[in-house]
Amino acid sequence: MAKDENKQTPGEQTAKKPASGKKGAGKHAAAEQDTGPAQPPRLRVRFEQEVRASVAEKFGISNRMQQPTLEKIVVNVNMGRHLEGNKIPPHIRTQVLDTIVRVTGQRPVVIKARKSVSNFKVREGAETSAMVTIRRDRMWHFLDRLINLATPRIKDFRGLPDKSFDRQGNYSMGLTEQGVFPEINMADAQFTHGMHINMCFRNSSPDLTRHVLEQLGMPFRKPEQTR
Repeated sequence: MAKDENKQTPGEQTAKKPASGKKGAGKHAAAEQDTGPAQPPRLRVRFEQEVRASVAEKFGISNRMQQPTLEKIVVNVNMGRHLEGNKIPPHIRTQVLDTIVRVTGQRPVVIKARKSVSNFKVREGAETSAMVTIRRDRMWHFLDRLINLATPRIKDFRGLPDKSFDRQGNYSMGLTEQGVFPEINMADAQFTHGMHINMCFRNSSPDLTRHVLEQLGMPFRKPEQTR
């Protein structure tokens, strides 16, 4: 009798088998669904298709290897004013690092003081700032958001400084509030801080860099018209 109880009827054996391969096939089909190629940053496309031609026409630089190129963007946030002894309060450090990650999409590094400065109450080895260097697609996406989303949200905005260039054509600017970026919710922020942004160019000069940034949409300050 025990042998008869352990036997399975053909119907029971069929019921215990997987119903069909459709469920698994559906998962594989969803995973293998083609979403198309990743879209390149639109500012990079504009630079390659329009700005290079404009530089060649205006400055006579037709060789692409000699044309100005944006290499990297460095974002720096100073934390030295929040030093308590030789340490940054944990909530200050956490918020600054989280802000940089949300804005740039990349984890920053914490910079320590190389030497002591008594006038600023800074000791050697103290954490004074957080910095991140972004390149390639992240750089172009950040520049796009900076030009088209962040700068229009600056209070009483009248244009960015048009003389913040060095001899190599690098451009520097600063923001006084992190809330100009839409990724930052100021309701959750414990304090307000700004950031320094440095755009590093290769094969450039102040005139070349300004022309490139203007063609990309950078809203420089316009000279006031005298009546």
